[in-house]
Amino acid sequence: MNYISSLATVATDLQPAVSVRGLSRRFGNGSPVLDKLNLDIAQGEFVALLGRSGSGKSTLLRALSGLDPVREGQISCPQESAVVFQESRLLPWKKVWQNVMLGKAGATRSDARQVLEEVGLGHRTDAWPLTLSGGEAQRAALARALIREPKFLMLDEPFAALDALTRLHMQNLVSALWQRHKSAVLLVTHDVDEALLLADRAVVLEKGHIRAEVSISLPRPRRHYDPAFVHLRSALLKHLGVDE
Repeated sequence: MNYISSLATVATDLQPAVSVRGLSRRFGNGSPVLDKLNLDIAQGEFVALLGRSGSGKSTLLRALSGLDPVREGQISCPQESAVVFQESRLLPWKKVWQNVMLGKAGATRSDARQVLEEVGLGHRTDAWPLTLSGGEAQRAALARALIREPKFLMLDEPFAALDALTRLHMQNLVSALWQRHKSAVLLVTHDVDEALLLADRAVVLEKGHIRAEVSISLPRPRRHYDPAFVHLRSALLKHLGVDE
C-alpha cells in the first residue's frame, strides 16, 4: 500500500471543521512568517504540524487560537476551541479543580472532577499545582481544555518538556481521548515519531508555506518497527531537510 500522498492529492470528503485561507503574517518589515497559507482540518481529523524553528508553526497556532489578530486572510474555527501549551500555565494559588474550571464559564466542581477522572488525575483534584509532577500538570492543563468539550483542540508541543516515559504515557492518553471524542486536533511538534504515532496527516511548514502534506493511514496502535512507519519517517525527515 502507498502510504504517502503529495500535497495535491491529500484530500477528505468530510466538511472542514477548520479552514484557513490566504493567511499572511509578518512582523515589522521582515519576510512574512506566514505567506498566503491555506489549510483545512476535517471534523474528527488529527493533524500534526511540523517544521524547523521559525517556519511559522506557533504563529499559525496563535492565529487559530485567537491570540494574534488576523489582518490578512480568513480563518474559520469552531467556537468550541481550546489550546494546550508546552507550559501547563496553572495558577499556583488555585487548586487543580479550580484551575480546570477556568476553562469554561459556568463550570462546576463536579464538571472539573469528571474531566480530571477522564485524564487520570481524579486523585489530585484538591492538590495545589506546585505539588504536581510535570506529567500531572500537563494532564491538568489538558483537562482544563477538555472541560470546554472542544470541537477543535490545539496542542502546542505539550509534551516537549516531559521525560521520555511520561511523554509516551501522555501520547497514549491524547490518542485515547481523541478516539473517544473525535474532535479536530492540531498538534504542533518537532518530533516526527510523535506525529506518526498520533496523526492522520502530517503538514510540513517551511518559511510560511506548506512544503508537504503526508497522509498517515497506518492502522492503530502504531509501532516504530513497522516497515510502513519507518518508510513514512524517512519521507517526513526528507521534507524537513534531514538526510538519514
